[in-house]
Amino acid sequence: MNRPPNNHSRGFTLIEILVAMAIFTIIGLASTGVLTSVINSDQLSSERFAKLEELQRTMLAIERDILQIVPRAVRIIGEPSSAVLSGGEYVVDSDADGLSFVRVGWHNPQMLLPRSTLQAVGYRIQEKQLQRLYGNYVDNVIGYEPKVKILMSDIEDFRVTFLTHADQLEEPEEWEETYTSATLPIAISITIISKTFGEIRREFMLANGA
Repeated sequence: MNRPPNNHSRGFTLIEILVAMAIFTIIGLASTGVLTSVINSDQLSSERFAKLEELQRTMLAIERDILQIVPRAVRIIGEPSSAVLSGGEYVVDSDADGLSFVRVGWHNPQMLLPRSTLQAVGYRIQEKQLQRLYGNYVDNVIGYEPKVKILMSDIEDFRVTFLTHADQLEEPEEWEETYTSATLPIAISITIISKTFGEIRREFMLANGA
């Protein structure tokens, strides 16, 4: 005699369900940890890349300005001055060293704007920011306030030194820490102490230097 087919399948027990839930929970937590680590790593990489681009833009701006220096004195609040370059501690209200000069090559196509191609430029550090100062006109007038562009942040120090004699080239410690003169120096050294990149030093020889 044939037995009737059994239509009742055996289901999961409570223990099996709990074990399965525990396994899925562990897998989910592990996946979340890996994903979080990947996201944090990508964010850190993006921040470092942005800082590197910021540094590259800054060094290009400094190089362009310094290599285009011209021996042009400026009027300060309407008063004549013989200095074509000033650098050293507290120049242009810097919290450390500062630098001020005039450069040529400010683009003015077909002289359409009411200004020359000369531009007064300054560099300083304030509130741990490396700032570039500039204005529309070379000679300052009463009430003049330069425009400020923040180049880098988290800057711990900014130092400027000057080479006035060729025999100083091989001895950086003998470079002069201050300079104010009617002639340009032979070379300028810029040192930036960054919280991210540490110490960065560049030296620039000046074509118009004495």
